[in-house]
Amino acid sequence: MQTPRISASSYSNTAPLIWSFLYGSNHGKVELVLDNAPARSAEMLMQDRVDAALVPVIASQFIEGVRLIPGVCVGAKEKVRSVCLITNGADLDDVRSVALDASSQTSVFLTKILFREFLESEPEWRVAEPDIGAMLAESDAALLIGDPALALSVPGAIATGDLIDVKNPPAYAGGSSLRAFDLAELWHSYTGLGFVFAMWMTRRETCPIDFAAARDEGLAHLEEIAANYQTEIPIGRENLIEYLSQNVSYSIDDSMKKGMELYFELAKKNGLLRENRPLVFV
Repeated sequence: MQTPRISASSYSNTAPLIWSFLYGSNHGKVELVLDNAPARSAEMLMQDRVDAALVPVIASQFIEGVRLIPGVCVGAKEKVRSVCLITNGADLDDVRSVALDASSQTSVFLTKILFREFLESEPEWRVAEPDIGAMLAESDAALLIGDPALALSVPGAIATGDLIDVKNPPAYAGGSSLRAFDLAELWHSYTGLGFVFAMWMTRRETCPIDFAAARDEGLAHLEEIAANYQTEIPIGRENLIEYLSQNVSYSIDDSMKKGMELYFELAKKNGLLRENRPLVFV
């Protein structure tokens, strides 16, 4: 039997889902391909180069024949901390241009939905590399996802709209105070619902991998995971464990399921999808 090939982002928020394949009971049972950008995993799945991939949920609307693995996700019930809009201190009502980190199309679409549906504005959208200094040098706000966004966090998890005093401010006009807006928290404030950012998906009719058991094994090793990332994300081990255990949700509850359904409906309403395809699960 051929060894299954799977793909996932190497961001810290995916670590509990892939720990088992790297170090645990599933080590050697699959070939794991890692990349910083979730969008690249979606591309590999679309090209049939992997048997399963952890990809942004919006990919379910674009990849032919895709099936979702139920129950396992990267999401948030209220606040996620690692998907943020950052400004030079301005409120979102004053934003006229947004630099978008296109690493995750789900977050890009969510940003556009929040502005169009709830803030009732249409900024100029600019695709950019995830460099906060360069992004804010050209735009009023910057969408950052994953560890680059988390690295701007501080102990005690910022609240949406809080000012962040950056110890080593990037080289852009505007000083050292940034304002961060957590997209999951904004979504929850407007809808009362949780949000699902990514799920395991496959184009096969069946999937032999128990991703739920792999998740549970990873969540039992958060201390080791935090130790692996603490030199890359300078927020402290305890703060990183708090992020992985309290901010990110790896199981889908009813609020998150309803949030995902509403997200697809609003994506269609706001011209981001041609159709809202029914989700197909393994």
